[in-house]
Amino acid sequence: MHLSCVLASQKANLYFWFLNYYLPALNKNFLNWLLFIVLSVIWGSSFILMKEGMKALSPYHVATLRILSAGVVLVPFSVKAFKKVPVNKLGLTVLSGLLGSFFPAYLFCLAETKLNSALAGILNALTPLFTILVGFLFFKMQTSIKKMVGIVIGFTGLVLLFISNGRIDLNNFSYTFLILIATLLYGINVNMVGRFLKDIGSFNIVTVAFSLLIVPCMVILWFTGYFRLSLLHNDTLFSTAASALLGIMGTAAASVLFYMLLKRAGALFASTVTYGIPFIAVFWGVIYGEQITVNQLLSLLVILLGVYLANSNKNPLSVLTKRGINKD
Repeated sequence: MHLSCVLASQKANLYFWFLNYYLPALNKNFLNWLLFIVLSVIWGSSFILMKEGMKALSPYHVATLRILSAGVVLVPFSVKAFKKVPVNKLGLTVLSGLLGSFFPAYLFCLAETKLNSALAGILNALTPLFTILVGFLFFKMQTSIKKMVGIVIGFTGLVLLFISNGRIDLNNFSYTFLILIATLLYGINVNMVGRFLKDIGSFNIVTVAFSLLIVPCMVILWFTGYFRLSLLHNDTLFSTAASALLGIMGTAAASVLFYMLLKRAGALFASTVTYGIPFIAVFWGVIYGEQITVNQLLSLLVILLGVYLANSNKNPLSVLTKRGINKD
């Protein structure tokens, strides 16, 4: 009788532990991984959406519509966000939007007029390496031999990617260079935000920056002839929708989700989104019949190995963010 009571008590304690400790932790981990998967899919799909947008629109139209749609979606949050951004930091906030989203949007679209979307996704994986390199060279960020080895390995993967077809196409190299400039701008932006805007929440930075870019985007669309197109034509509507989806999901929604993941799981786990993005980009490339070679995939693995080595400690600046998101 005594033994049965003890067993019943232990069973009750085990049940209590399962409900109060294990299940909440399981649910937390599940949500973290769900956010990771969703972010990888959203950002990894952005490269093929650019291609879809440029079927009927120019790269300038697609990039501008992307920024514009993100700004419009974030407008409802802008009143609260503006109150949390000091007036003397507004200029840096706008600069963050320009470096972290505006200019890269155009650079990626121009590059994808010649490069396939999968290759663009692979090259985008260099962002963390540029973040660390810029931090070390210009922002006095401490580094280590391990980080430097990671950077060397990552850029070795880049070289292998250039020669993956057995030769270097100088024409395509110039378009590849556009993406490298974009990833460099991402790296500059992450360091700038971490140094000068670290006391401002990342979502507020994104909201204010994109809200202030709405009017310039409308001006660009006017002067690039977007409003003179047959906007009700099916092809134009489809490309416009793809471009808007880029901004709504790939910029606005993804910024919110990444901010949630950063708060819930920390910088180290959030940075692992770096590894998911290029594989989603390659997946879409395969679906759309783009030419992807084994050598390119091996080059991707070398780049990601370099990213892992350079990004394996808990340095907040090492968090990948295409949108200028910092640890705050």
